[in-house]
Amino acid sequence: MSNQKEKLFTDFPPVSTEKWMEVINKDLKGADFQKRLVWKTNEGFNVNPFYRAENIEGFLSARNLPGQFPYVRSTRKDNVWYVRQDIDVKDYAEANRKALSLLDKGVTSLGFHLPKNNLSAENLKVLLNGIAPDKVELNFRTCISKTHELARLVVAYVTSQNLDLLKCFGSIEYDPFRKILKKGVDVPNWMDDAAEMVKITASLPRYRSISITGNLLNDAGAYSYQELGFSLSYANQLLGALVGKGLAPSLAAKKIKFELGVGSNYFMEIAKFRAGRWLWAEIVNAYKPPCPPYIECENTATDGTCLCAAKMNIHASTSRFNQSLYDPYVNLLRTQTEAMSATLGAVDSLTVRPFDEAFETPSEFAKRIAVNQQLLLKEEAHFDKVTDPSSGSYYIETLTVSLAEQAWKLFLETEEKGFYEALKAGAVQDVIAASSDARFNAVANRKEILLGTNQYPNFTEKMAEKLADPKDHSCGCGTGDKTALKPLAIRRLAEPFNTLRLATEKSGKTPKVFMLTIGNLAMRLARSQFSSNFFSCAGYQIIDNNGFPTVEDGVIAARNAGADVVVLCSSDDEYVELAPKVFDLLKGGKEIFVVAGAPACMDDLKAHGIEYFIHVRSNVYETLKGFNKRLL
Repeated sequence: MSNQKEKLFTDFPPVSTEKWMEVINKDLKGADFQKRLVWKTNEGFNVNPFYRAENIEGFLSARNLPGQFPYVRSTRKDNVWYVRQDIDVKDYAEANRKALSLLDKGVTSLGFHLPKNNLSAENLKVLLNGIAPDKVELNFRTCISKTHELARLVVAYVTSQNLDLLKCFGSIEYDPFRKILKKGVDVPNWMDDAAEMVKITASLPRYRSISITGNLLNDAGAYSYQELGFSLSYANQLLGALVGKGLAPSLAAKKIKFELGVGSNYFMEIAKFRAGRWLWAEIVNAYKPPCPPYIECENTATDGTCLCAAKMNIHASTSRFNQSLYDPYVNLLRTQTEAMSATLGAVDSLTVRPFDEAFETPSEFAKRIAVNQQLLLKEEAHFDKVTDPSSGSYYIETLTVSLAEQAWKLFLETEEKGFYEALKAGAVQDVIAASSDARFNAVANRKEILLGTNQYPNFTEKMAEKLADPKDHSCGCGTGDKTALKPLAIRRLAEPFNTLRLATEKSGKTPKVFMLTIGNLAMRLARSQFSSNFFSCAGYQIIDNNGFPTVEDGVIAARNAGADVVVLCSSDDEYVELAPKVFDLLKGGKEIFVVAGAPACMDDLKAHGIEYFIHVRSNVYETLKGFNKRLL
């Protein structure tokens, strides 16, 4: 048997890249390889249709193992991540009951959002009753003005439990720039506040106290390299400031936690987490943080540098940016693939956002499903049993390096001014706003797809009555501050289409779109499907047909159906004769006439008076916005 296997390999000699390219170019029949098969990413680099072993020769990860500096493959040898769910604390006893229930359901990390007005040791004791700090990751957040007080309470509580503090893990989240990013409000004394947070939490070695909220950039529409590059500059600004305040680099670095979003660009997101760990390790290593002399560590470099300090701690959250109001169960598909990217990318903890978050306070059912999505990855797919399965993939390894290069370039550009100064000048916000606008334009033109929103929507679905009134969850801190800076513009990618659909619902009238299908069978069916999909994006009623023998029959049927829009679906050649006929028959009526396609005779048809054409190059959103204006 072994001889037979050996013979098989000799029967199929290796094929060179040049030979592959010869075959590809032959199949392209003269078409441009770069234009037809190379993907030009939004991250600023191109992706080829295939990669080979030669493409990753010399790559760092090829000789790197999980848990080894610079941690491309992971900061640990296993892939056990914390399943996190957050609790908005209003009543401490009730929040405790919720927390214990979540722990019974498989949650291993709790995030408590605490009110600023009644922080006390007694309330914290009620909140954490029955919860073991050495068995569950505990994360706390409150108004920035009360974060130091909260930190002291948490440190006092955990140290009073007589536990091994090296087994107690979590965070008290202080983010000095969150107020700028969310409200445009400056915090001038952030250096002192950040240094104080590190000092307060120093006695809890596994508690992080400085949060880098890159997920806010993600939610505002940043591309992966921007989220990563700006987050690294964000963190380096803080690390440099803490060291400047006299804190040990190793202590300061170990107090920093990255909160990153995870979007739907599946392989790119895996690469983002791998690249992020690598770049952060190099940044921290440049500070040469020494290991404390009283600790024997296996992860100390020959020069005494603490390599553990260079480990990036990542909490990932599935993206708010791409969650949709309509067809909300599609959000389950989005968050599931995002969760897969995050866990395959070896994040430390993960929050999956409930699928109904876009239109209501998440229901208990939606929150339970969000937890189960992670449990399925652990218990059914066994994602926690393999560390960095993407290692060795020519494609993902190349993405990792390419993304790291782009993020590093942005990092260096931002460092010239400093992240804080760039924020105050609005430079970071402007760059991300430009990316967001580009993505909104791509959705409007269907170059970026949101299933159920701008592609294959369910036009019978109604959501206006389910839409809850938006609630202000802010603490009011900084309201009315005269030092107004530019905040991030955070909105969901589906919002323009949501606005169209809601306008249709609230108008009390559902426009009827009639497909007048005639002529060439293949073309009329294809264009009817395209047009139905197009107009459904505004929630219009679609009336499709199998075809008409004459345009007269089609027009009569359209009027009998009470059509508001009549779409002619046929072939380009037939439009020369059919389109003017239909247009003339409809003259004087209330119906809007539309031709599906962009035929060569379009100019002639326009000269005849035909105004509306829909095709693959149409801006779907702007076109439907115009129809809404006329019909509603």
